[in-house]
Amino acid sequence: MGNSVLGDLSSQLRVAFHRVQDWAYPDQVDRDAFRAYMKTPHDVGGEPDPPALFEDKEEEQWELNTFVTCEVLGWRGIWTSEERRRIGNVDLGRTNYLGLPYYGRWLWAIARCLVDKRHITLGELIERVGEVRDRYAGGIRGPLDAAPRTTGNTDAVARNRHHVDAIGKGDPQCFADTAGTPGFAVGDAVSVRELPTIFYTRTQEYLRGASGTVAKVSYESLAPEDEAFDREDQESEWFYIVRFRMADLWTAYTGPPNDTLQAEISERWLRPAV
Repeated sequence: MGNSVLGDLSSQLRVAFHRVQDWAYPDQVDRDAFRAYMKTPHDVGGEPDPPALFEDKEEEQWELNTFVTCEVLGWRGIWTSEERRRIGNVDLGRTNYLGLPYYGRWLWAIARCLVDKRHITLGELIERVGEVRDRYAGGIRGPLDAAPRTTGNTDAVARNRHHVDAIGKGDPQCFADTAGTPGFAVGDAVSVRELPTIFYTRTQEYLRGASGTVAKVSYESLAPEDEAFDREDQESEWFYIVRFRMADLWTAYTGPPNDTLQAEISERWLRPAV
């Protein structure tokens, strides 16, 4: 792709808004604008969207390889699943989130994690990608040569404990009996707190401020906001399945009044309903 073509495409993708926008002066960012800017790209519940064609697409080989690579990084204690979700689904911005294939974002997450955690340098990664690009400039004929240059010193690799603690138990069963007494019980009326969303959360925006009923005291685990940043030193907490009336969530909902929606929410996001 020539530089002129690339520049033209980049300019078209530059703005993720429906109006031209550059950096704002501080007095131009009010509370509503700040909340909009902090909204994570993957939290799309309640946003307008046209009908989409559902296609039961079979995974390609590169997608399967990507999935296995991500699982291996978890099995070897390099990252947790929430780290992968944060780096692959949240930290890359709305333009890339909507523009890259699903497993393309997982590949992005692998590279980001390995660079951020000092397993490789960005310079090494760029040079290696450049070598592979030049090697197959004439097209790919036959299998790719993916042999690593070196395996390095595996004893010096920093690892988390999750891959060890979960052996024979699974996730989140490895956190059982660590969070104390649940703060809520089945049948309790609860409200979802409207906490700020900075960097990462798995509590959907359309649920914040809504009231529902605890349907199940689910399990104990690290909160996503901690696990996403590899903070296994933090205390675990209870998760709950909370049932909401659809009519309470969506102003324009026209379905039966007894339709409900259930969501899994960690205890820090809940409080007794008033």
